[in-house]
Amino acid sequence: MESHPIPPKPRSTTYRPELVRLPPLTSARRAWRRVVQALVWLLVRLTLRLELRGEARLPEKGPLLVVSNHLGDADLVIGLAVAKVPFDAIAKVELYDLPFVGWLLHSYGVIWVHRGQPDRLAIRAALDGLAEGRIIAIAPEGRESVIGALEDGTQGAAYLAIKAGVPVLPVAVTGTENWRVYGNLKRLRRTAVTLTIGEAFTLPTTGDRKQTLQHGTEMIMRRVAALLPPDYRGRYRDVKEAG
Repeated sequence: MESHPIPPKPRSTTYRPELVRLPPLTSARRAWRRVVQALVWLLVRLTLRLELRGEARLPEKGPLLVVSNHLGDADLVIGLAVAKVPFDAIAKVELYDLPFVGWLLHSYGVIWVHRGQPDRLAIRAALDGLAEGRIIAIAPEGRESVIGALEDGTQGAAYLAIKAGVPVLPVAVTGTENWRVYGNLKRLRRTAVTLTIGEAFTLPTTGDRKQTLQHGTEMIMRRVAALLPPDYRGRYRDVKEAG
């Protein structure tokens, strides 16, 4: 089979630092988040056939860093729908300019990030959230997969977990590829998807910062891969399925 090179990780082409902050948890935002959760749960019920695995491991409080693979637009929707408590997701700043989607995400409250560069504002916002005891969600691949399976992880998730000293919760989704979900919607069919929650773990640290980040990133990606079927493990295809 002919192999094709994987495009490099994307870099944000616009710079919107005024958007990057930790969303304040006002009474109005807390109430709105509950409304959004109810709406997206209805959306999931209408458009998807969701199998939820490891439901008992859904977190009820932080601080916690949630890491997940990223296959399509439905990933975040499913996460919001099943969460026991609202969480703060890290989202690419380009989404802000999308009609309705940008407004919805901003009003719900996400941490906008400029991809492909050390976004110190986003890092600081995420660390502040973890220090407050929040649940922060991030896709360590740094983008929606272009190969339909796990790509190499970036070091942002490992950095946050180690710097904040918080546990990491691996989550895996399957069946949420855009071509699959939107294709079925055109045929008025619901798409079968799965969301699997793994066991939380902590990252070990050594005296060598570079080595610690590399090992932490590899550990995060392998924990996610272990929750996925072989066809979805991609770069981490040698990982055995979690028991």
